Amino acid sequence: IIILLKINKMSKINKLGYKIAVLGVVVVLLWIGFFKFTPSEAAGIKPLVENHFLMSWLYKLLSVQVVSNIIGLFEIIVGIGLIWSLFKPQVGKIFGWAAVIIFCTTLSFLLTTPGINKIVDGVPITDFFVLKDIMALGISLMVVYNEAGLEEK
Repeated sequence: IIILLKINKMSKINKLGYKIAVLGVVVVLLWIGFFKFTPSEAAGIKPLVENHFLMSWLYKLLSVQVVSNIIGLFEIIVGIGLIWSLFKPQVGKIFGWAAVIIFCTTLSFLLTTPGINKIVDGVPITDFFVLKDIMALGISLMVVYNEAGLEEK
């Protein structure tokens, strides 16, 4: 009985941790997504987008601000979808994969953006803001595979 109580307590802690982690990703996506609509962020992401082999073509068709707005809108939609996945886990497959695409793309900037990786005082460094997406990628994969949902069975 004690083992069953410990398992049940751990299950509740795991569910709470999952919800907190997903909401953390949501906050990041919504906040940064809305920020993409500002001229400062549009200019800030330009070096990342223009050097990315899958995204650079966008600037041939659209302005820097419009590209940023589209990316921001995608981030906002995915953030809302991740909230929805907490109540309807089946949608987590769609929005979880969309988040995986966002965070894989962001992490790939570490390989495609000139000058993003440096050595300072003998220590290799990079854009640490991008590195947070390693955790977000993991959480997004958890959302994809949370088909059973968080409810008790």
